[in-house]
Amino acid sequence: MIQLSKPEAQKIALLSQGLCSPELKGVVAQRALSSIHQLGYVQIDTISVVQRAHHHVLWSRNHTYQPSYLDQLVANKDIFEYWSHAASYLPMKNFRYTLPRKHTFKSGQQKHWYKKDEALMSSVLNKIKHEGPLMAKDFESEVLKRTGWESKPTKQTLELLYMQGDLMITERRNFHKVYDLTERVLPDNADTTMPTTKEYGEFLALNYLKAHGIGTPSEMGYLLKSSKALIQQSLNELIESNKVEQVSVEKQTFYTTSGSLELLNKRLSRNRVHLLSPFDNAVIQRKRISQLFDFDYQLECYVPAAKRQFGYFCLPIIWSGELVGRADCRVEKSTSTLQVLNLFIEKALTDTDSFEEALTKELNAFAKFNRCTNYQIIYTRYSQGSL
Repeated sequence: MIQLSKPEAQKIALLSQGLCSPELKGVVAQRALSSIHQLGYVQIDTISVVQRAHHHVLWSRNHTYQPSYLDQLVANKDIFEYWSHAASYLPMKNFRYTLPRKHTFKSGQQKHWYKKDEALMSSVLNKIKHEGPLMAKDFESEVLKRTGWESKPTKQTLELLYMQGDLMITERRNFHKVYDLTERVLPDNADTTMPTTKEYGEFLALNYLKAHGIGTPSEMGYLLKSSKALIQQSLNELIESNKVEQVSVEKQTFYTTSGSLELLNKRLSRNRVHLLSPFDNAVIQRKRISQLFDFDYQLECYVPAAKRQFGYFCLPIIWSGELVGRADCRVEKSTSTLQVLNLFIEKALTDTDSFEEALTKELNAFAKFNRCTNYQIIYTRYSQGSL
């Protein structure tokens, strides 16, 4: 078994994610599509203290990215909305691999958090069939309030029909979903054949390794119910066919591919700071980044204010190929200022001048991306030097 050092494993993971590497070339909107193909998905999130996660993730890998590009890719039917481990944009070329999950919802093998009302589902489908794409607000139904979190029965039904594959989201208007019949949203050349169990297991393993370079079965099945056994079986078969191999990182076994190992021959760009979204693919699995990067991270927007250690919406910071800190950011719209409420640098850096220069450049770029004219660091906890 090949032995990898932790820095080698980190290098493979970062380069696989399109971080600490040269930016993609070509038509700017197509660069975003290339990133989504490489990453496998981009998570959609509603929090908007800075630019939303699905835009931030793509910008982190390509500073020419603009939010309008995602709408363009959806309109071109290059990507679509569905679930990975959460609501996400996925490459249309991978559409068929969403069918197993949809089947489990439609067949009742997996229970949705909303209860099915077959008559209402039929009514909603019929209305969309005859009237065209509709939003939740286009349906009238009463909400029975018990806790304050309930939504209209028709809105719940739309989500049920979406999760089981009868409906897709054809666009968003002011971030509100627009639903249409699946057959009217899919491109003519979409592959709609149900993958075999073998094909699905191989996809889960290889798609993860393409995006992350190295991984464990539990990481590959992150928040995918009852998938670990299938993934492990697929990995065993992929090893037999020499498509996957095992490596050891500090006595822990990971899986990888020969293509990922070739990344060790590439140079890791160490002169650029990356400010990552808390929902970035590279850091979404907190246990993984703790093990690989010795970086303990928690998104504290869900933590009561009095118990927060770092701040409401801290962005992990990459520098010189390592996770070295976090910046609690928000946009102050009244002054068009990107505020860094708290800046925490955990690692003692030997070249603080270069880091500060690169951080300044990245914060200026991030401010511009957030339609701000400047940025302001309010509080810094820094091991050496000052900002």
